[in-house]
Amino acid sequence: MNNTITVMLVDDHEIVRSGVRGFLDTQPDLEVVAEAGSGMEAIKLAQEYVPDVILMDLMMPGMDGVEAIWRVRRVSPRSQVVVLTSFHDDAHVFPAIKAGALSYVLKDISPEDLAETVRAAAHGEAVLNPRVAARLVLEMRGEKTPGVNLFTELSEREQEVLKLVAEGLSNAEIADKLVLSEKTVKGHVSNILNKLHLVDRTQAAVFAWREGLMKSD
Repeated sequence: MNNTITVMLVDDHEIVRSGVRGFLDTQPDLEVVAEAGSGMEAIKLAQEYVPDVILMDLMMPGMDGVEAIWRVRRVSPRSQVVVLTSFHDDAHVFPAIKAGALSYVLKDISPEDLAETVRAAAHGEAVLNPRVAARLVLEMRGEKTPGVNLFTELSEREQEVLKLVAEGLSNAEIADKLVLSEKTVKGHVSNILNKLHLVDRTQAAVFAWREGLMKSD
């Protein structure tokens, strides 16, 4: 029983959690100890159960998966996070890995391969979907389009928001200054982090100052 790998499922779709749990529960060495339908719930349950492996979706209401990964890893550093999602584009892959995910697989994975991915994660071994692995290799080699200015990825409004983030303003203060709702500002900040492949607003602020955005005024 001591060799049993404990697993927590994080996905806002109950039918997905039910399907994954249904298969994992057939594996004698795997035990699903908790399920979370949101990032906030995942943080609470990770702290309570300290599972060996957390299967995490990225697209959830409220707190997104990237922030949830970052915060879960802080309340339970021993838990290895495996991203289980439908997205394999740069805007999702890089932030998730930077936030602390060990493995990144897609929802078209076979049940048997998912079980093996969980076992590997429990031993600290990464498993990456081939498309994800290829993107990471290119990123590590620096084989991206030469001369691309990441700021061109941002809309004019997003650049405005980024400047205010770099100035240390909160979402509420930015909303007041730009006459936007706080929810809209939060959405802009999330888009900025995804587009720039950053984990949090602190990294965004450092990036803005380092790359000279703050000198353009």
